[in-house]
Amino acid sequence: MESLELTLRQLSVLADYLDQAEARDKICRAIQYGSKFVSGGAEGVANQVDSSTGLARKVFRLLKSVNELKALGSPSIKTEKLPFVLLSKSKHSLMATFLALDNLVWAGRAGIYKNKRHTDFVSNISLYFLLGSYACSSLAEFGHIVLKKTRESKEGNQEEKEHPYAHFLGFIKSSLDVVVTIGLLQLAPKSVTPRITGACGTVTSLIACYEVFKETSSTKSKML
Repeated sequence: MESLELTLRQLSVLADYLDQAEARDKICRAIQYGSKFVSGGAEGVANQVDSSTGLARKVFRLLKSVNELKALGSPSIKTEKLPFVLLSKSKHSLMATFLALDNLVWAGRAGIYKNKRHTDFVSNISLYFLLGSYACSSLAEFGHIVLKKTRESKEGNQEEKEHPYAHFLGFIKSSLDVVVTIGLLQLAPKSVTPRITGACGTVTSLIACYEVFKETSSTKSKML
């Protein structure tokens, strides 16, 4: 009986997880970049899956810039240091701009707006905003890691030791996302190949899936 209740509880958490647009987007992202890794940029079924999944993901991002604008307008924690506040605000503003431009790209890719040259131009510009957002996130996470370690060494506080793990995971994710965006922009085509872009994108997607699932599981546990 206890085993059945546990199974039902786990299924409930999974159902809540899959019910979120964010979770479905990250799963699709893992499929997209996994396909890019398999194809290596070459024509074929995997490349078609990469392209079609990338277009499908844009639907999940429609008007998502509102969330970033909300975060941008929210008051910062009073104890937060100014550099972290500025990085956070910059990250949200850059991401909001990317998402707004990405909606225009979706309109072009879906055939609503029929100027491919303009669509490709906007797509390219939007990726630079995305790159900036990931760079801000990476710098903020690295700063938090250094700050936590400094406090630990000075105060010998053992309770702080769990927190850098979340920041370390965030740093890895945002840093790899920087590499992914460089690959998408083809800023270093010899170093960051489509296969490397796909591998890094798959890793960051799985990390994002884990983070969303962990948050869902934690919320569900508090409700029970």
